[in-house]
Amino acid sequence: MSTLAHHFEEGGWMMWGILFWLIIAVGVIIERAVYLYRASINKDVFLATMQKCILAGDIGRAVKLCSAANAPLARIVKAGLVKVNRPDAEVQAAMDEAALRELPLIEKRTGYLALLANLAMLSGLLGTVIGLIIAFGAVANADAASKATMLAKGISEAMNCTAFGLMAAIIALIGFAVLNGKTQGLIDDINAATVQVMNLVVNNRSKVNLQGVPQAA
Repeated sequence: MSTLAHHFEEGGWMMWGILFWLIIAVGVIIERAVYLYRASINKDVFLATMQKCILAGDIGRAVKLCSAANAPLARIVKAGLVKVNRPDAEVQAAMDEAALRELPLIEKRTGYLALLANLAMLSGLLGTVIGLIIAFGAVANADAASKATMLAKGISEAMNCTAFGLMAAIIALIGFAVLNGKTQGLIDDINAATVQVMNLVVNNRSKVNLQGVPQAA
């Protein structure tokens, strides 16, 4: 830990800028990871349950199960099920409207991680250039005895900035890749599941029992 603090101090004032981007990136990664974990649902199990309820005509139970799941996919399907007494177009429109509310929340802030990675890397590069400028400027005006020491100090500052900037960028990019993959997986599950539920509703309207379903206005 003391070694890390020593390298941080040797990197100069630009290290604080890189640290700022790193803290924001870690915060975004943690917040998105928690949200996406809570938003996850086993699509296959959920669809099997919905299929069982719809084929049995028990839409009321399906709506209750969607409410209990408390996930974006469940909320979108629920929006369609509560309109099941309306024409197919209205059921689809209700699910589309719910999806327009839920999908932006799933995708929110993840894209910032790519920007933060670039900012951290560019800040490291800027610190490197500034460190080299200061080093060579000091060497030009120094006496022969202290030139080597001043040059070594300047190069150390430059390299520490480079290393810290790259480390912060790598963390942000790994977080972006993992969270973006999870986000896309959730969106794909939602698209596939809503289509399957819609098909189940359309093909089994004769079995639908509206008892226990909130009647839409």
